[in-house]
Amino acid sequence: MRRSLYGWLAAAGISLVGTRVSMIALPFFVLTTTGSPEKTGLVAVAEMLPLVVLKVLGGPIIDRLGPRRVALTCDWASLFVVGLIPLCHEAGHLSFAGFLALVAVAGALRGPGDAAKHAMTPALAASAGVSLERATGLSSTVERTASMMGAALAGALVAVIGPANALVVDAASFGLAALLLGWAVPRQSATRTVSPTSGGEPDADAGDDDAEPGSYLDQLREGWRFLRGDRILVGITVMVALTNLLDLAWSAVLVPVWGVEQGGGAAAVGLLFATFSGASAIGSLLAAAYAERLPRYATYLVCFLVTGLPRYAVMAFDTPLWGVLALAVGAGFASGFLNPILGAVIYERVPAHLLGRVSSLSDAACFALMPLGGLVGGFLVGGAGLGVAMMSCGVAYFFVTMFPAVDRRWREIDRRPDPTDQRHAPSYS
Repeated sequence: MRRSLYGWLAAAGISLVGTRVSMIALPFFVLTTTGSPEKTGLVAVAEMLPLVVLKVLGGPIIDRLGPRRVALTCDWASLFVVGLIPLCHEAGHLSFAGFLALVAVAGALRGPGDAAKHAMTPALAASAGVSLERATGLSSTVERTASMMGAALAGALVAVIGPANALVVDAASFGLAALLLGWAVPRQSATRTVSPTSGGEPDADAGDDDAEPGSYLDQLREGWRFLRGDRILVGITVMVALTNLLDLAWSAVLVPVWGVEQGGGAAAVGLLFATFSGASAIGSLLAAAYAERLPRYATYLVCFLVTGLPRYAVMAFDTPLWGVLALAVGAGFASGFLNPILGAVIYERVPAHLLGRVSSLSDAACFALMPLGGLVGGFLVGGAGLGVAMMSCGVAYFFVTMFPAVDRRWREIDRRPDPTDQRHAPSYS
């Protein structure tokens, strides 16, 4: 049933556009109402901290209730919480403390909500009769396209109607995404014994009541023990956490400083990000079509070689804008193949009854170092200059992503699962 897969992708795209709008509208809202950069930074912490914590703590709930139910609950609650910000502001009853509380609750809902949507991937791929590489490739394409569109929409909305009213669009996106997800992914009553590659209908109704018994903490520990015991999953989680930190340093600090020092300003920075994101979306779309035929290990190494160090190195020197953009096309295109491959590996290695808690723990760990990215980039630029900062981050990126080249166990990612293995039977209730 491909309606479920495509409806889920559309709902995710709508929600991501709204999230990107809030990422720009929230700091502008704080700056225009308080004029304080310190309070702006505090808002970012207020959102990210509960997001990461609830990603961790929400895993067993996703496995017990089912990812569909959790995703819908979080989206409907987010519509209410985010909508309260502009409503209270217009009524003159929004203190800064109240604003922080609403942002924190919104972050807390987004953590398990996003994790639940991701946990639906294997079941939706099985329902549609497509490979995990294709499903994760389509998801990555939607994510990167929505990010590009959301950033452009946010800039226009903030400029035309103001940041507070732009948040209304973010709130509405949660409601629209929930309606679409509830319609496209129906509750069903099939068995849980469908193979992920059989094309049958997975269970979309019951949560994980048939999973292993135990308390909430027991199930949380079980997810942690499984993640910790799988060397490949640990390696992917650590690698993505470190590259997320370096990517944030690049996007939040190094590229803006490059734009100022090279004279291109915000226009050059915006053009660079749009070029990279557009090429990445094309790469993800091609990965959705062809990644299942590619050797994963070799593709991983080649794509990270292209998208990592060269992106930093070309900006460390006085390279003309056209040269930086040309490199961004290649780097963005290569990056589009990475999430489909890594996502498929993660979903294949985690049994269905542990998927919610293991993927939540892994996602939370991947997010955990991101707040440090801006600090790392800022200190490097301030202490050593842009060129040294770019090369330092680029070299670090190279070593972090090329470690699998010397660890032969990573070759395991080339092994696809046996279609008759029932341990990974999915559910998206």
